[in-house]
Amino acid sequence: MGMSKAMIASPETTQGSELERRQKLELNKLQKRLRREMGQAIADFSMIEAGDKVMCCLSGGKDSYAMLDILLNLQKSAPVSFELIAVNLDQKQPGFPEEVLPGYLETLGIEYHIIEKDTYSIVKEKVPEGKTTCGLCSRLRRGILYNFAEEHGVTKIALGHHRDDLLETLFLNMFYGGKLKSMPPVLHSDDGRNTVIRPLAYAREKDIARYAALREFPIIPCNLCGSQENLQRQVIKDMFQTWDKQHPGRLETMFRAMCNVEPSHLADNDLYDFRENKRLGGKRQAVVQGVEACEPAEATDYGRLDVLNI
Repeated sequence: MGMSKAMIASPETTQGSELERRQKLELNKLQKRLRREMGQAIADFSMIEAGDKVMCCLSGGKDSYAMLDILLNLQKSAPVSFELIAVNLDQKQPGFPEEVLPGYLETLGIEYHIIEKDTYSIVKEKVPEGKTTCGLCSRLRRGILYNFAEEHGVTKIALGHHRDDLLETLFLNMFYGGKLKSMPPVLHSDDGRNTVIRPLAYAREKDIARYAALREFPIIPCNLCGSQENLQRQVIKDMFQTWDKQHPGRLETMFRAMCNVEPSHLADNDLYDFRENKRLGGKRQAVVQGVEACEPAEATDYGRLDVLNI
């Protein structure tokens, strides 16, 4: 019996179908893993409570897209009811594709706000040519976003920092800042104005990157401002990538260490009273103009990676 051409699948069609099937399985696996890790982080650190209004800060980068995507997924089956809104700060950088995020957010049917503030001109005016603009730029963003949150009744500000960001910040502070600190999964400002949460605190960057690629998020490039790359952070990132390849599991062990601190086996008299053999409160958190701060403002603060995490 003869077979029609329509009944005979070409090798290209077969390969394409198999690739699509594998990618779908991988996407489902990654989504379950990220959902589980985010749910665990939210539970462990009491990030979201009944009635919360959570503001997801979106930059157009892979991390913030993934954070919003998984939070929306969790919201459908969460044991408590909470509200989600998305916020992007358009800083008027030349070439910024301002239509991308509104177009994407419209498809989600979520409440969103695009804040238009020309901080780009301010940064270019204040920072000498050739110097990195990231410090001033991030401070301006924080003030704008935190004020917006307060004005709109936001109870939690969600940032897209992940496990690798927390580890990198820990090593940056040790290597260059002389401090043993990172970015906490939850941070309350002393004046009670803002509570910052990092729902991706347990998630690996490589999982987020792969998930973003499979979900085909419309990524906006992060080099529009022409600012210099943070070379110190890149050195740490490269070191971690080498360790991850040569010593699988090392990064996981390092992160567990961050969650399992023994104050009596360090050397901070503000954290542990060695004479009385008891724990103390540690160094008091400071408030800088009503926004988040773990220490008084300094020229370099490795605990304040870009709040939008592009």
